[in-house]
Amino acid sequence: MQIDMINATVLFCGEEFTHETMKKSEMKQTSIQSNGRVSKSRAVCSVCSRMFREPKLLPCLHTFCADCIRQIEPFSAPKVDGKSTPLGAEGLAGDRNSVTVLCPECDSEVDLPSSGVDSLTTDHLALDEVFMETLLIESSVSCDLCSDGEAGQRCEVCSVNLCKFCSQAHRRQKRTSSHSIHSLEDLKAQGHLSRPVLCSVHAGQELRLFCEPCDLPVCRECAAAFHREHRCRPTHDVINHHGDRIRALVSGSLRPRLGRLEEALRRVDTSQGALQRHAKMLASEIRAFAQGYATAVEAHCSSLLRALEDLRLQRSNQLHLQRAQLLQSLADTGGAVDFAERLLTCGSEAEILDAKGVTVRRLITLLESGYDPQPDTVAHDDGSGICFLPQRCAGQVEGFPMVGVLHAKTTDPSKCVVQGEGVQQGAEGQRGEFTLICKDSAGELMGTGGDAVLVSVVHTEQKDCRVDATVVDNGDGSYAVSYLPEVSGSYSVWVCVKAQHVKGSPFSLTVRPKFRRHHGIFHCCSFCSSKGAKEAQCGCPGTMPGGFQGCGHGHKGHPGKDHWSCCGSLVKKSECLHGREPGSPHGRVRTVEL
Repeated sequence: MQIDMINATVLFCGEEFTHETMKKSEMKQTSIQSNGRVSKSRAVCSVCSRMFREPKLLPCLHTFCADCIRQIEPFSAPKVDGKSTPLGAEGLAGDRNSVTVLCPECDSEVDLPSSGVDSLTTDHLALDEVFMETLLIESSVSCDLCSDGEAGQRCEVCSVNLCKFCSQAHRRQKRTSSHSIHSLEDLKAQGHLSRPVLCSVHAGQELRLFCEPCDLPVCRECAAAFHREHRCRPTHDVINHHGDRIRALVSGSLRPRLGRLEEALRRVDTSQGALQRHAKMLASEIRAFAQGYATAVEAHCSSLLRALEDLRLQRSNQLHLQRAQLLQSLADTGGAVDFAERLLTCGSEAEILDAKGVTVRRLITLLESGYDPQPDTVAHDDGSGICFLPQRCAGQVEGFPMVGVLHAKTTDPSKCVVQGEGVQQGAEGQRGEFTLICKDSAGELMGTGGDAVLVSVVHTEQKDCRVDATVVDNGDGSYAVSYLPEVSGSYSVWVCVKAQHVKGSPFSLTVRPKFRRHHGIFHCCSFCSSKGAKEAQCGCPGTMPGGFQGCGHGHKGHPGKDHWSCCGSLVKKSECLHGREPGSPHGRVRTVEL
């Protein structure tokens, strides 16, 4: 009897262990499935609602039984000789093109490997969850070897439950004497199970090496046989590098995105409630206004309510679509982050390295193409754009004149315009003014005020120089804007409605210095302005003889009329043009050089 038990121990370490264990696993799953305590456990497949059997990890980081994945209808089925092939392992093995399916959990399009479902990454964390769930639910576990005694220990390498006698026999065998055996009670108290990952080619060999060229964990025999020319390093030497990469993607980028997605979702939910409350408030206002009328007024009231309901449904549907997009992105990002964190927290080195590839690819995919909105950019529609105007004429209903209409125009910042020279030029110490005209998406005037208008005037060179702008709501869709610059120079004027730039914003504003007075003489020519100096020369580009050979009224380049000697301006009561750019007509006129 003892010899038979010893032989059974050896068999469990070889090929027969897998077959026998699978049979017992299915029996346990059937019994556990009848208990509702594990319906939401991580050890249960969401497709078949049973404990995982051969769990495989899809590229979207969702885990299902291998058989469940094979039963998924292809989203794009491969064709052989013009005929569609099934999704089973046989159909995939003969086709070199990958098959696209829809994940049952997140509806993402995922590509299955051309070699079949068996080539997908095994989810060792799910296997750990299955065993831990079994330990926690079942009051007692039978020995996997003799099937008679109650198991109290478990071999970490062979992954078998052993009674006391079989445990002693397991230790006496030369092949299994070095295996680690733990108490089942200790594993229950521990809360999670860390098992070695064994090579699928060489039975009993752990994946303790990592082939860098192949990006694959291997055992020692695989390294010697198939990766002889490759650089294979111990897993504990490379785990920090690859683990830190996953950790950086999660904590540095995707974890903050979760917070933004949750905040954006909260804003959408808040807007949904605000829209509902606003619609109810308007409905009450409309009903109160219509109570004093007879049949015609009641008909008008019903018409207004229907129009309001249509508006509410239309905008509610838009918010619903936005919410659905946020929920989907939140689920995708949350699922990936949760799996990656569990992998880093509960997985062994080999488990992390084994699932590293698919995990990093999924995290990078979410980081590059996932929906990542800023919370301030969503949920702008809280119903405030809908208002009831009780004094506006609404035509006739059954021959009776009616008043009261629903105003549902929404300001479109891209259609809003700015009028007035004050947005382009101004003067130091003088108040500048311009007007903002708000329009809807059809280019029509809003007719009502109340929009969130923001105007910012900032010096382009002196960043700390800002000018306070005053915005006055005229109540008709126009807004009067004024400002008082204290420093001359170039400014940038931002005009925003609902946190969005209007057409042409930001504008370039040039503020001139204060009025410049002339410091020269208003005269007719160089000879006269020099008080008769014999050697007076005209400073303009023209030429003239000096001294008493002529006063210079008609020489080439003379303005032909009286002008200021300091800048050449022809207007006596004007601003001095001195200091303008060289090359301008006024900048070239200089009359006297002594």
